[in-house]
Amino acid sequence: MKLVRTGQPGAERPGLIDAQGKVRDLSGVVADINAAHLAPDALARLAQVDTGKLPVVEGARFGVPWTGIGKIIAIGLNYADHAAEAGMPLPAEPIVFLKANSSLNGPDDDVMLPYGSLKSDWEVELGVVIGTTARNVSREDALSHVAGYCVVNDVSEREFQIERGGTWDKGKGCDTFCPVGPWLVTRDEVPDPQALGLWLEVNGERVQKGSTATMVFDVATVVSYVSRFMTLQPGDLIATGTPPGVGMGFKPPRFLKAGDTMRLGVEGLGVQTQKVVAYE
Repeated sequence: MKLVRTGQPGAERPGLIDAQGKVRDLSGVVADINAAHLAPDALARLAQVDTGKLPVVEGARFGVPWTGIGKIIAIGLNYADHAAEAGMPLPAEPIVFLKANSSLNGPDDDVMLPYGSLKSDWEVELGVVIGTTARNVSREDALSHVAGYCVVNDVSEREFQIERGGTWDKGKGCDTFCPVGPWLVTRDEVPDPQALGLWLEVNGERVQKGSTATMVFDVATVVSYVSRFMTLQPGDLIATGTPPGVGMGFKPPRFLKAGDTMRLGVEGLGVQTQKVVAYE
């Protein structure tokens, strides 16, 4: 299934994408798509719904596809060629940081440059959505705790992240810096998360192109590793790293400015489009 939430911010309604690509309203079946609906039994019940009897939704805004995201965990330098362009050594273990929940943004909503931003940057990533509690799970069992996958733009302010001291978090958690969606695609539709193409365009120019096949630490390893240090709970989101082509890797570097447009996608998981706007 491809699960969605559509409508104005704060008033989104649950839905799904049918076999013809139409948005169908699920609000007559469930009040919303939250963490409880990501459990295997709950997803199985939703899969039995006769989509042909659900109302069609047209022209609505897409929101983040589910609610109840307790935490957003991100993995740094998880593609060898991205680490090289960043001038950083390949990590011996996954680099783990957090993005603030207040950075969550609809997939096509504007991305706002933070106050004083000089080096805001783009990062297309595969998002992993947790469906059942994972605490110190093995790599072999890790994917059984995954509900599905989605597109994430891990927007990053590089000066805040690298030049302002401390951890990366301050450059990662700015308002609007975590567009998610348009869909949550359930795990059964993604038989191999290590065989997905990723891409991102800025103002129509393709600047990122890669494959999850080149991850340093694959999805199963990432889920297992993170679960050793913190309990992963239903609804949690893991952003698994970005391929090369980010702005700071250009010579000279290129960063986002008001009026720019980002368009990005992950194979089978949908496409996002964001306009960059000045701080308000």
